[in-house]
Amino acid sequence: MSLPVIQNPGEPVTHFANAIAEDPLELMDEIEALKKERNAAILSHFYTDGDLQEIADFTGDSLKLARDAASITNPVIVFCGVHFMGESAKILSPEKTVLMPDLQAGCSLAESCQPEALARFQNELRAAGRDIQTVAYINTSAAVKSLCDWIVTSGNAREIIDRVPADKEILFVPDQHLGRYLSEVTGRKMILWPGSCMVHEVFSIQDLLRAKRNNPQAIIMAHPECPRNVLEHADVIGGTEKMRRHVAAIAEPTTFLVATEANMIHPLQKIAPQHTFIPVPGIMTSTGETCACNRCPHMARNTLQKVRDALRDMQPEIVWQPFFANAQEVLRRSLLEPAKP
Repeated sequence: MSLPVIQNPGEPVTHFANAIAEDPLELMDEIEALKKERNAAILSHFYTDGDLQEIADFTGDSLKLARDAASITNPVIVFCGVHFMGESAKILSPEKTVLMPDLQAGCSLAESCQPEALARFQNELRAAGRDIQTVAYINTSAAVKSLCDWIVTSGNAREIIDRVPADKEILFVPDQHLGRYLSEVTGRKMILWPGSCMVHEVFSIQDLLRAKRNNPQAIIMAHPECPRNVLEHADVIGGTEKMRRHVAAIAEPTTFLVATEANMIHPLQKIAPQHTFIPVPGIMTSTGETCACNRCPHMARNTLQKVRDALRDMQPEIVWQPFFANAQEVLRRSLLEPAKP
């Protein structure tokens, strides 16, 4: 299905302006009762709202949640995330019912790489004599994954790149910033697809440097989906799970400037409450100045109301598609099977 870009991340999140307000605590109680009735497990990505992370049985990044979806025994999964995550859960556990609060929760990265365009480009490279293996970031549709040799997340990307035979060229899709970073840290040359994440693209170097001036002792953490000019100023570069591990390992209260989706502050505060976390861009503590919103409008489609409705109605559901079978082997090999020594 084609997943539209909803809005620019710098605009206010307005999807639910007309929704009828319901008490969050009552919704949480309803969800808990329905979850038991359906024998369901709720999975929530770190980029969803904090309330959704609190009701979840499992929280994490894309790699952890994919592994959780494959390992849990509950017959029903409610995946609070974006569409490609629900697809991956269904592919890895085809016997389970996979529900999503909103099937229109898309991903700008996944949209930037359509399967037809990728297949054409692969054929052009091979016709020119290029011996390639295609490595896809997990932020891609199942149809794209079915055309690829490896799937990576920010948590396992370096390990997977090391598994690509040295005599093969790497076509990396769709995130050019993550691909460029991986090329630099692994030494592997890559052909980069020109995609990027709409949230990580909006970070302002001016705001980042202003925040650093206002908090000179702060540690800058940035997701590798950020452009190079942001990564050049980062003290720590890594995916969401690496960020959690890093802050948890520091006992002394510290200020962190966090360059990723703003909801990531919730799990960071939860695991390391002794620290201060400032989203970049965000509210500058010294001036109160606000800058561009760095919340993902697609993740914002997940709400408590929609989780309740999904459990109550057992829909919307990720339904098995024939091409899922072609993506199953590469997902299992890349995400579930350890590297051979």
